[in-house]
Amino acid sequence: MLNRRNFIISTAAMPLVLGTRAYAQDTRTLQVFIDGDTNISNWWNDIIKPAFEAANPGYTFNVTITRGVGDGNGTIAQRALAAMQSGTDPQVDYFEEYNPEDLEGSIEAGLWTAVSTDNVPNLSMINPAAIDIPVRLPYRGSQVLIAYDSAKVETAPRTFADIVAWAKANPGRFTYGRPDKGGSGSNFVIRAIHEGNGRDPSLFTRENFAQPQADEMLQKGWDILLDLHPYTFGEGTYPAGNTPALQLLAQGAVDMIPAWSDQAIQAINQGVLPETTKLVQLQDLALCGGFAYSSIPSNATDLDGALKLANFMLTPEMQTSCVREIGGFPGIDWSYLPAELKDEYIDVIPVSIPTFPSGDWQTAKNDGWYRVVATNIVRD
Repeated sequence: MLNRRNFIISTAAMPLVLGTRAYAQDTRTLQVFIDGDTNISNWWNDIIKPAFEAANPGYTFNVTITRGVGDGNGTIAQRALAAMQSGTDPQVDYFEEYNPEDLEGSIEAGLWTAVSTDNVPNLSMINPAAIDIPVRLPYRGSQVLIAYDSAKVETAPRTFADIVAWAKANPGRFTYGRPDKGGSGSNFVIRAIHEGNGRDPSLFTRENFAQPQADEMLQKGWDILLDLHPYTFGEGTYPAGNTPALQLLAQGAVDMIPAWSDQAIQAINQGVLPETTKLVQLQDLALCGGFAYSSIPSNATDLDGALKLANFMLTPEMQTSCVREIGGFPGIDWSYLPAELKDEYIDVIPVSIPTFPSGDWQTAKNDGWYRVVATNIVRD
């Protein structure tokens, strides 16, 4: 989930500076690499680090931010693979978020540590929807929700049809972002495609893309969005990203948008969005989302410490912090979190987390939306 967006408050990429291995003579210092947004690195430095040190005397960690430097964490993963092949120190223990599948041949080469309840006991609490390949550790998530001003919208939408009906009854008060400019708009478009195809995300896989059939399936989504088009903000101007959509809601220019859960929750907590802003997940079929997956190289400088950190991140305390501090979804099942927290977020807890394949399907989705739906917009 998460090189895909910037929060309303702009952040600058921080330089890649490797921390020193020494913290104290009797302290073991882990090297953690992050290429996510500043809110994630701040959370790790300000909240997670002191909590981890308090719970694990003799351990600390350094955070290195790779966002905007080369290929981000991908560059460090390549270094770890080279170190494994040469038998040298990779100078990395833990990737806050990295998909081992992105480094071709690295899984087959044995670069990544397979996690299980044997080496990460708290995996027993993991959300079933987050279960993935053994070398990817889900620890937080985010999902697109519907954000709306409850002072203007009397009844929260519970289905996709509810959104369309409300938008038609309130012309210009709903919008969504362009699908190639941010995940919130992209996943709303995907939800329309799912709606037009019987609400069955399983129909779309990386392997089943074939142009004539894909065009027919996508057209069912375009028909829905074409019907909605004249009722959207500016009769189809469409904001160019997650942040511009949130800004329209913050300014009162619109009353309802799709938004990433973490961005919307943080904006509400920080007073950027009005206090009357509410969030809801659709009940007929949720909008798409996903989990951030940590990964641990098998040749980590301190593998035991890295596994200790992985287990710590799945404690109910850190998972509660994920929700409270960064507006994320927990990697563990909500039943392990405080009851009052679950009650507070009951309207946004997903029953399922639909997905949509990358590659050809994504390209066809973006191209088709401009070609068929938003013909009034020149794609930059």
